Amino acid sequence: MTKNPTIVVFDIGNVLIRWDMHFLYESFFPDRAATQAFIDETGLADWNLQQDMGRDWCEAEDDLIGQFPHYEQEIRAFRARWHDTVPGVIAGAVLIKERLEEQGVPLYAITNFAADTFAEAQERFPTLRAFRDIVISGEEKVIKPDPVIYQRLLERNGLEAADCLFIDDSEKNVAGARAVGMHAHHFRSPYWLAEDLKRHGFAI
Repeated sequence: MTKNPTIVVFDIGNVLIRWDMHFLYESFFPDRAATQAFIDETGLADWNLQQDMGRDWCEAEDDLIGQFPHYEQEIRAFRARWHDTVPGVIAGAVLIKERLEEQGVPLYAITNFAADTFAEAQERFPTLRAFRDIVISGEEKVIKPDPVIYQRLLERNGLEAADCLFIDDSEKNVAGARAVGMHAHHFRSPYWLAEDLKRHGFAI
């Protein structure tokens, strides 16, 4: 019989805090479809991932503006107004995390995040500081679902993969955790997270 996990590993964006670049661009474009057209044309999502892997923002801006000079204002706004992409916490998930903390469950995090914006997010949301360790892709220069980033958490903290339940809103990141031997939950809502934690033996 497979043993239940005893450690919980959280993703951050769209698990504990809401993140969506559309929120920022509501003041730049008339509707969501127009925003999405801009994101698709510029490759903004993949561009942002490079900062999650540690690329410097100034270098990133210069590169993208060089390709799309007519979007200079919109591109520079991404970093300058980054906090507009993060309107707040996902309250139910934070409550679950706090219940686990109260019970003494060891909590860790693995996040695809630029190092500087993550530090700013921690200032805004103190719950993001309350982990035994956080593996931040922008510091490690590797992003989920690369197995290296999961192994870094395990090796750095002397953890066994089978003891960990990893929570992420991305199916491919969940698959990446399972590939290294972790239990994993695909986050869709606090309700289903609580149900799955109970199924794995946590008292929620």
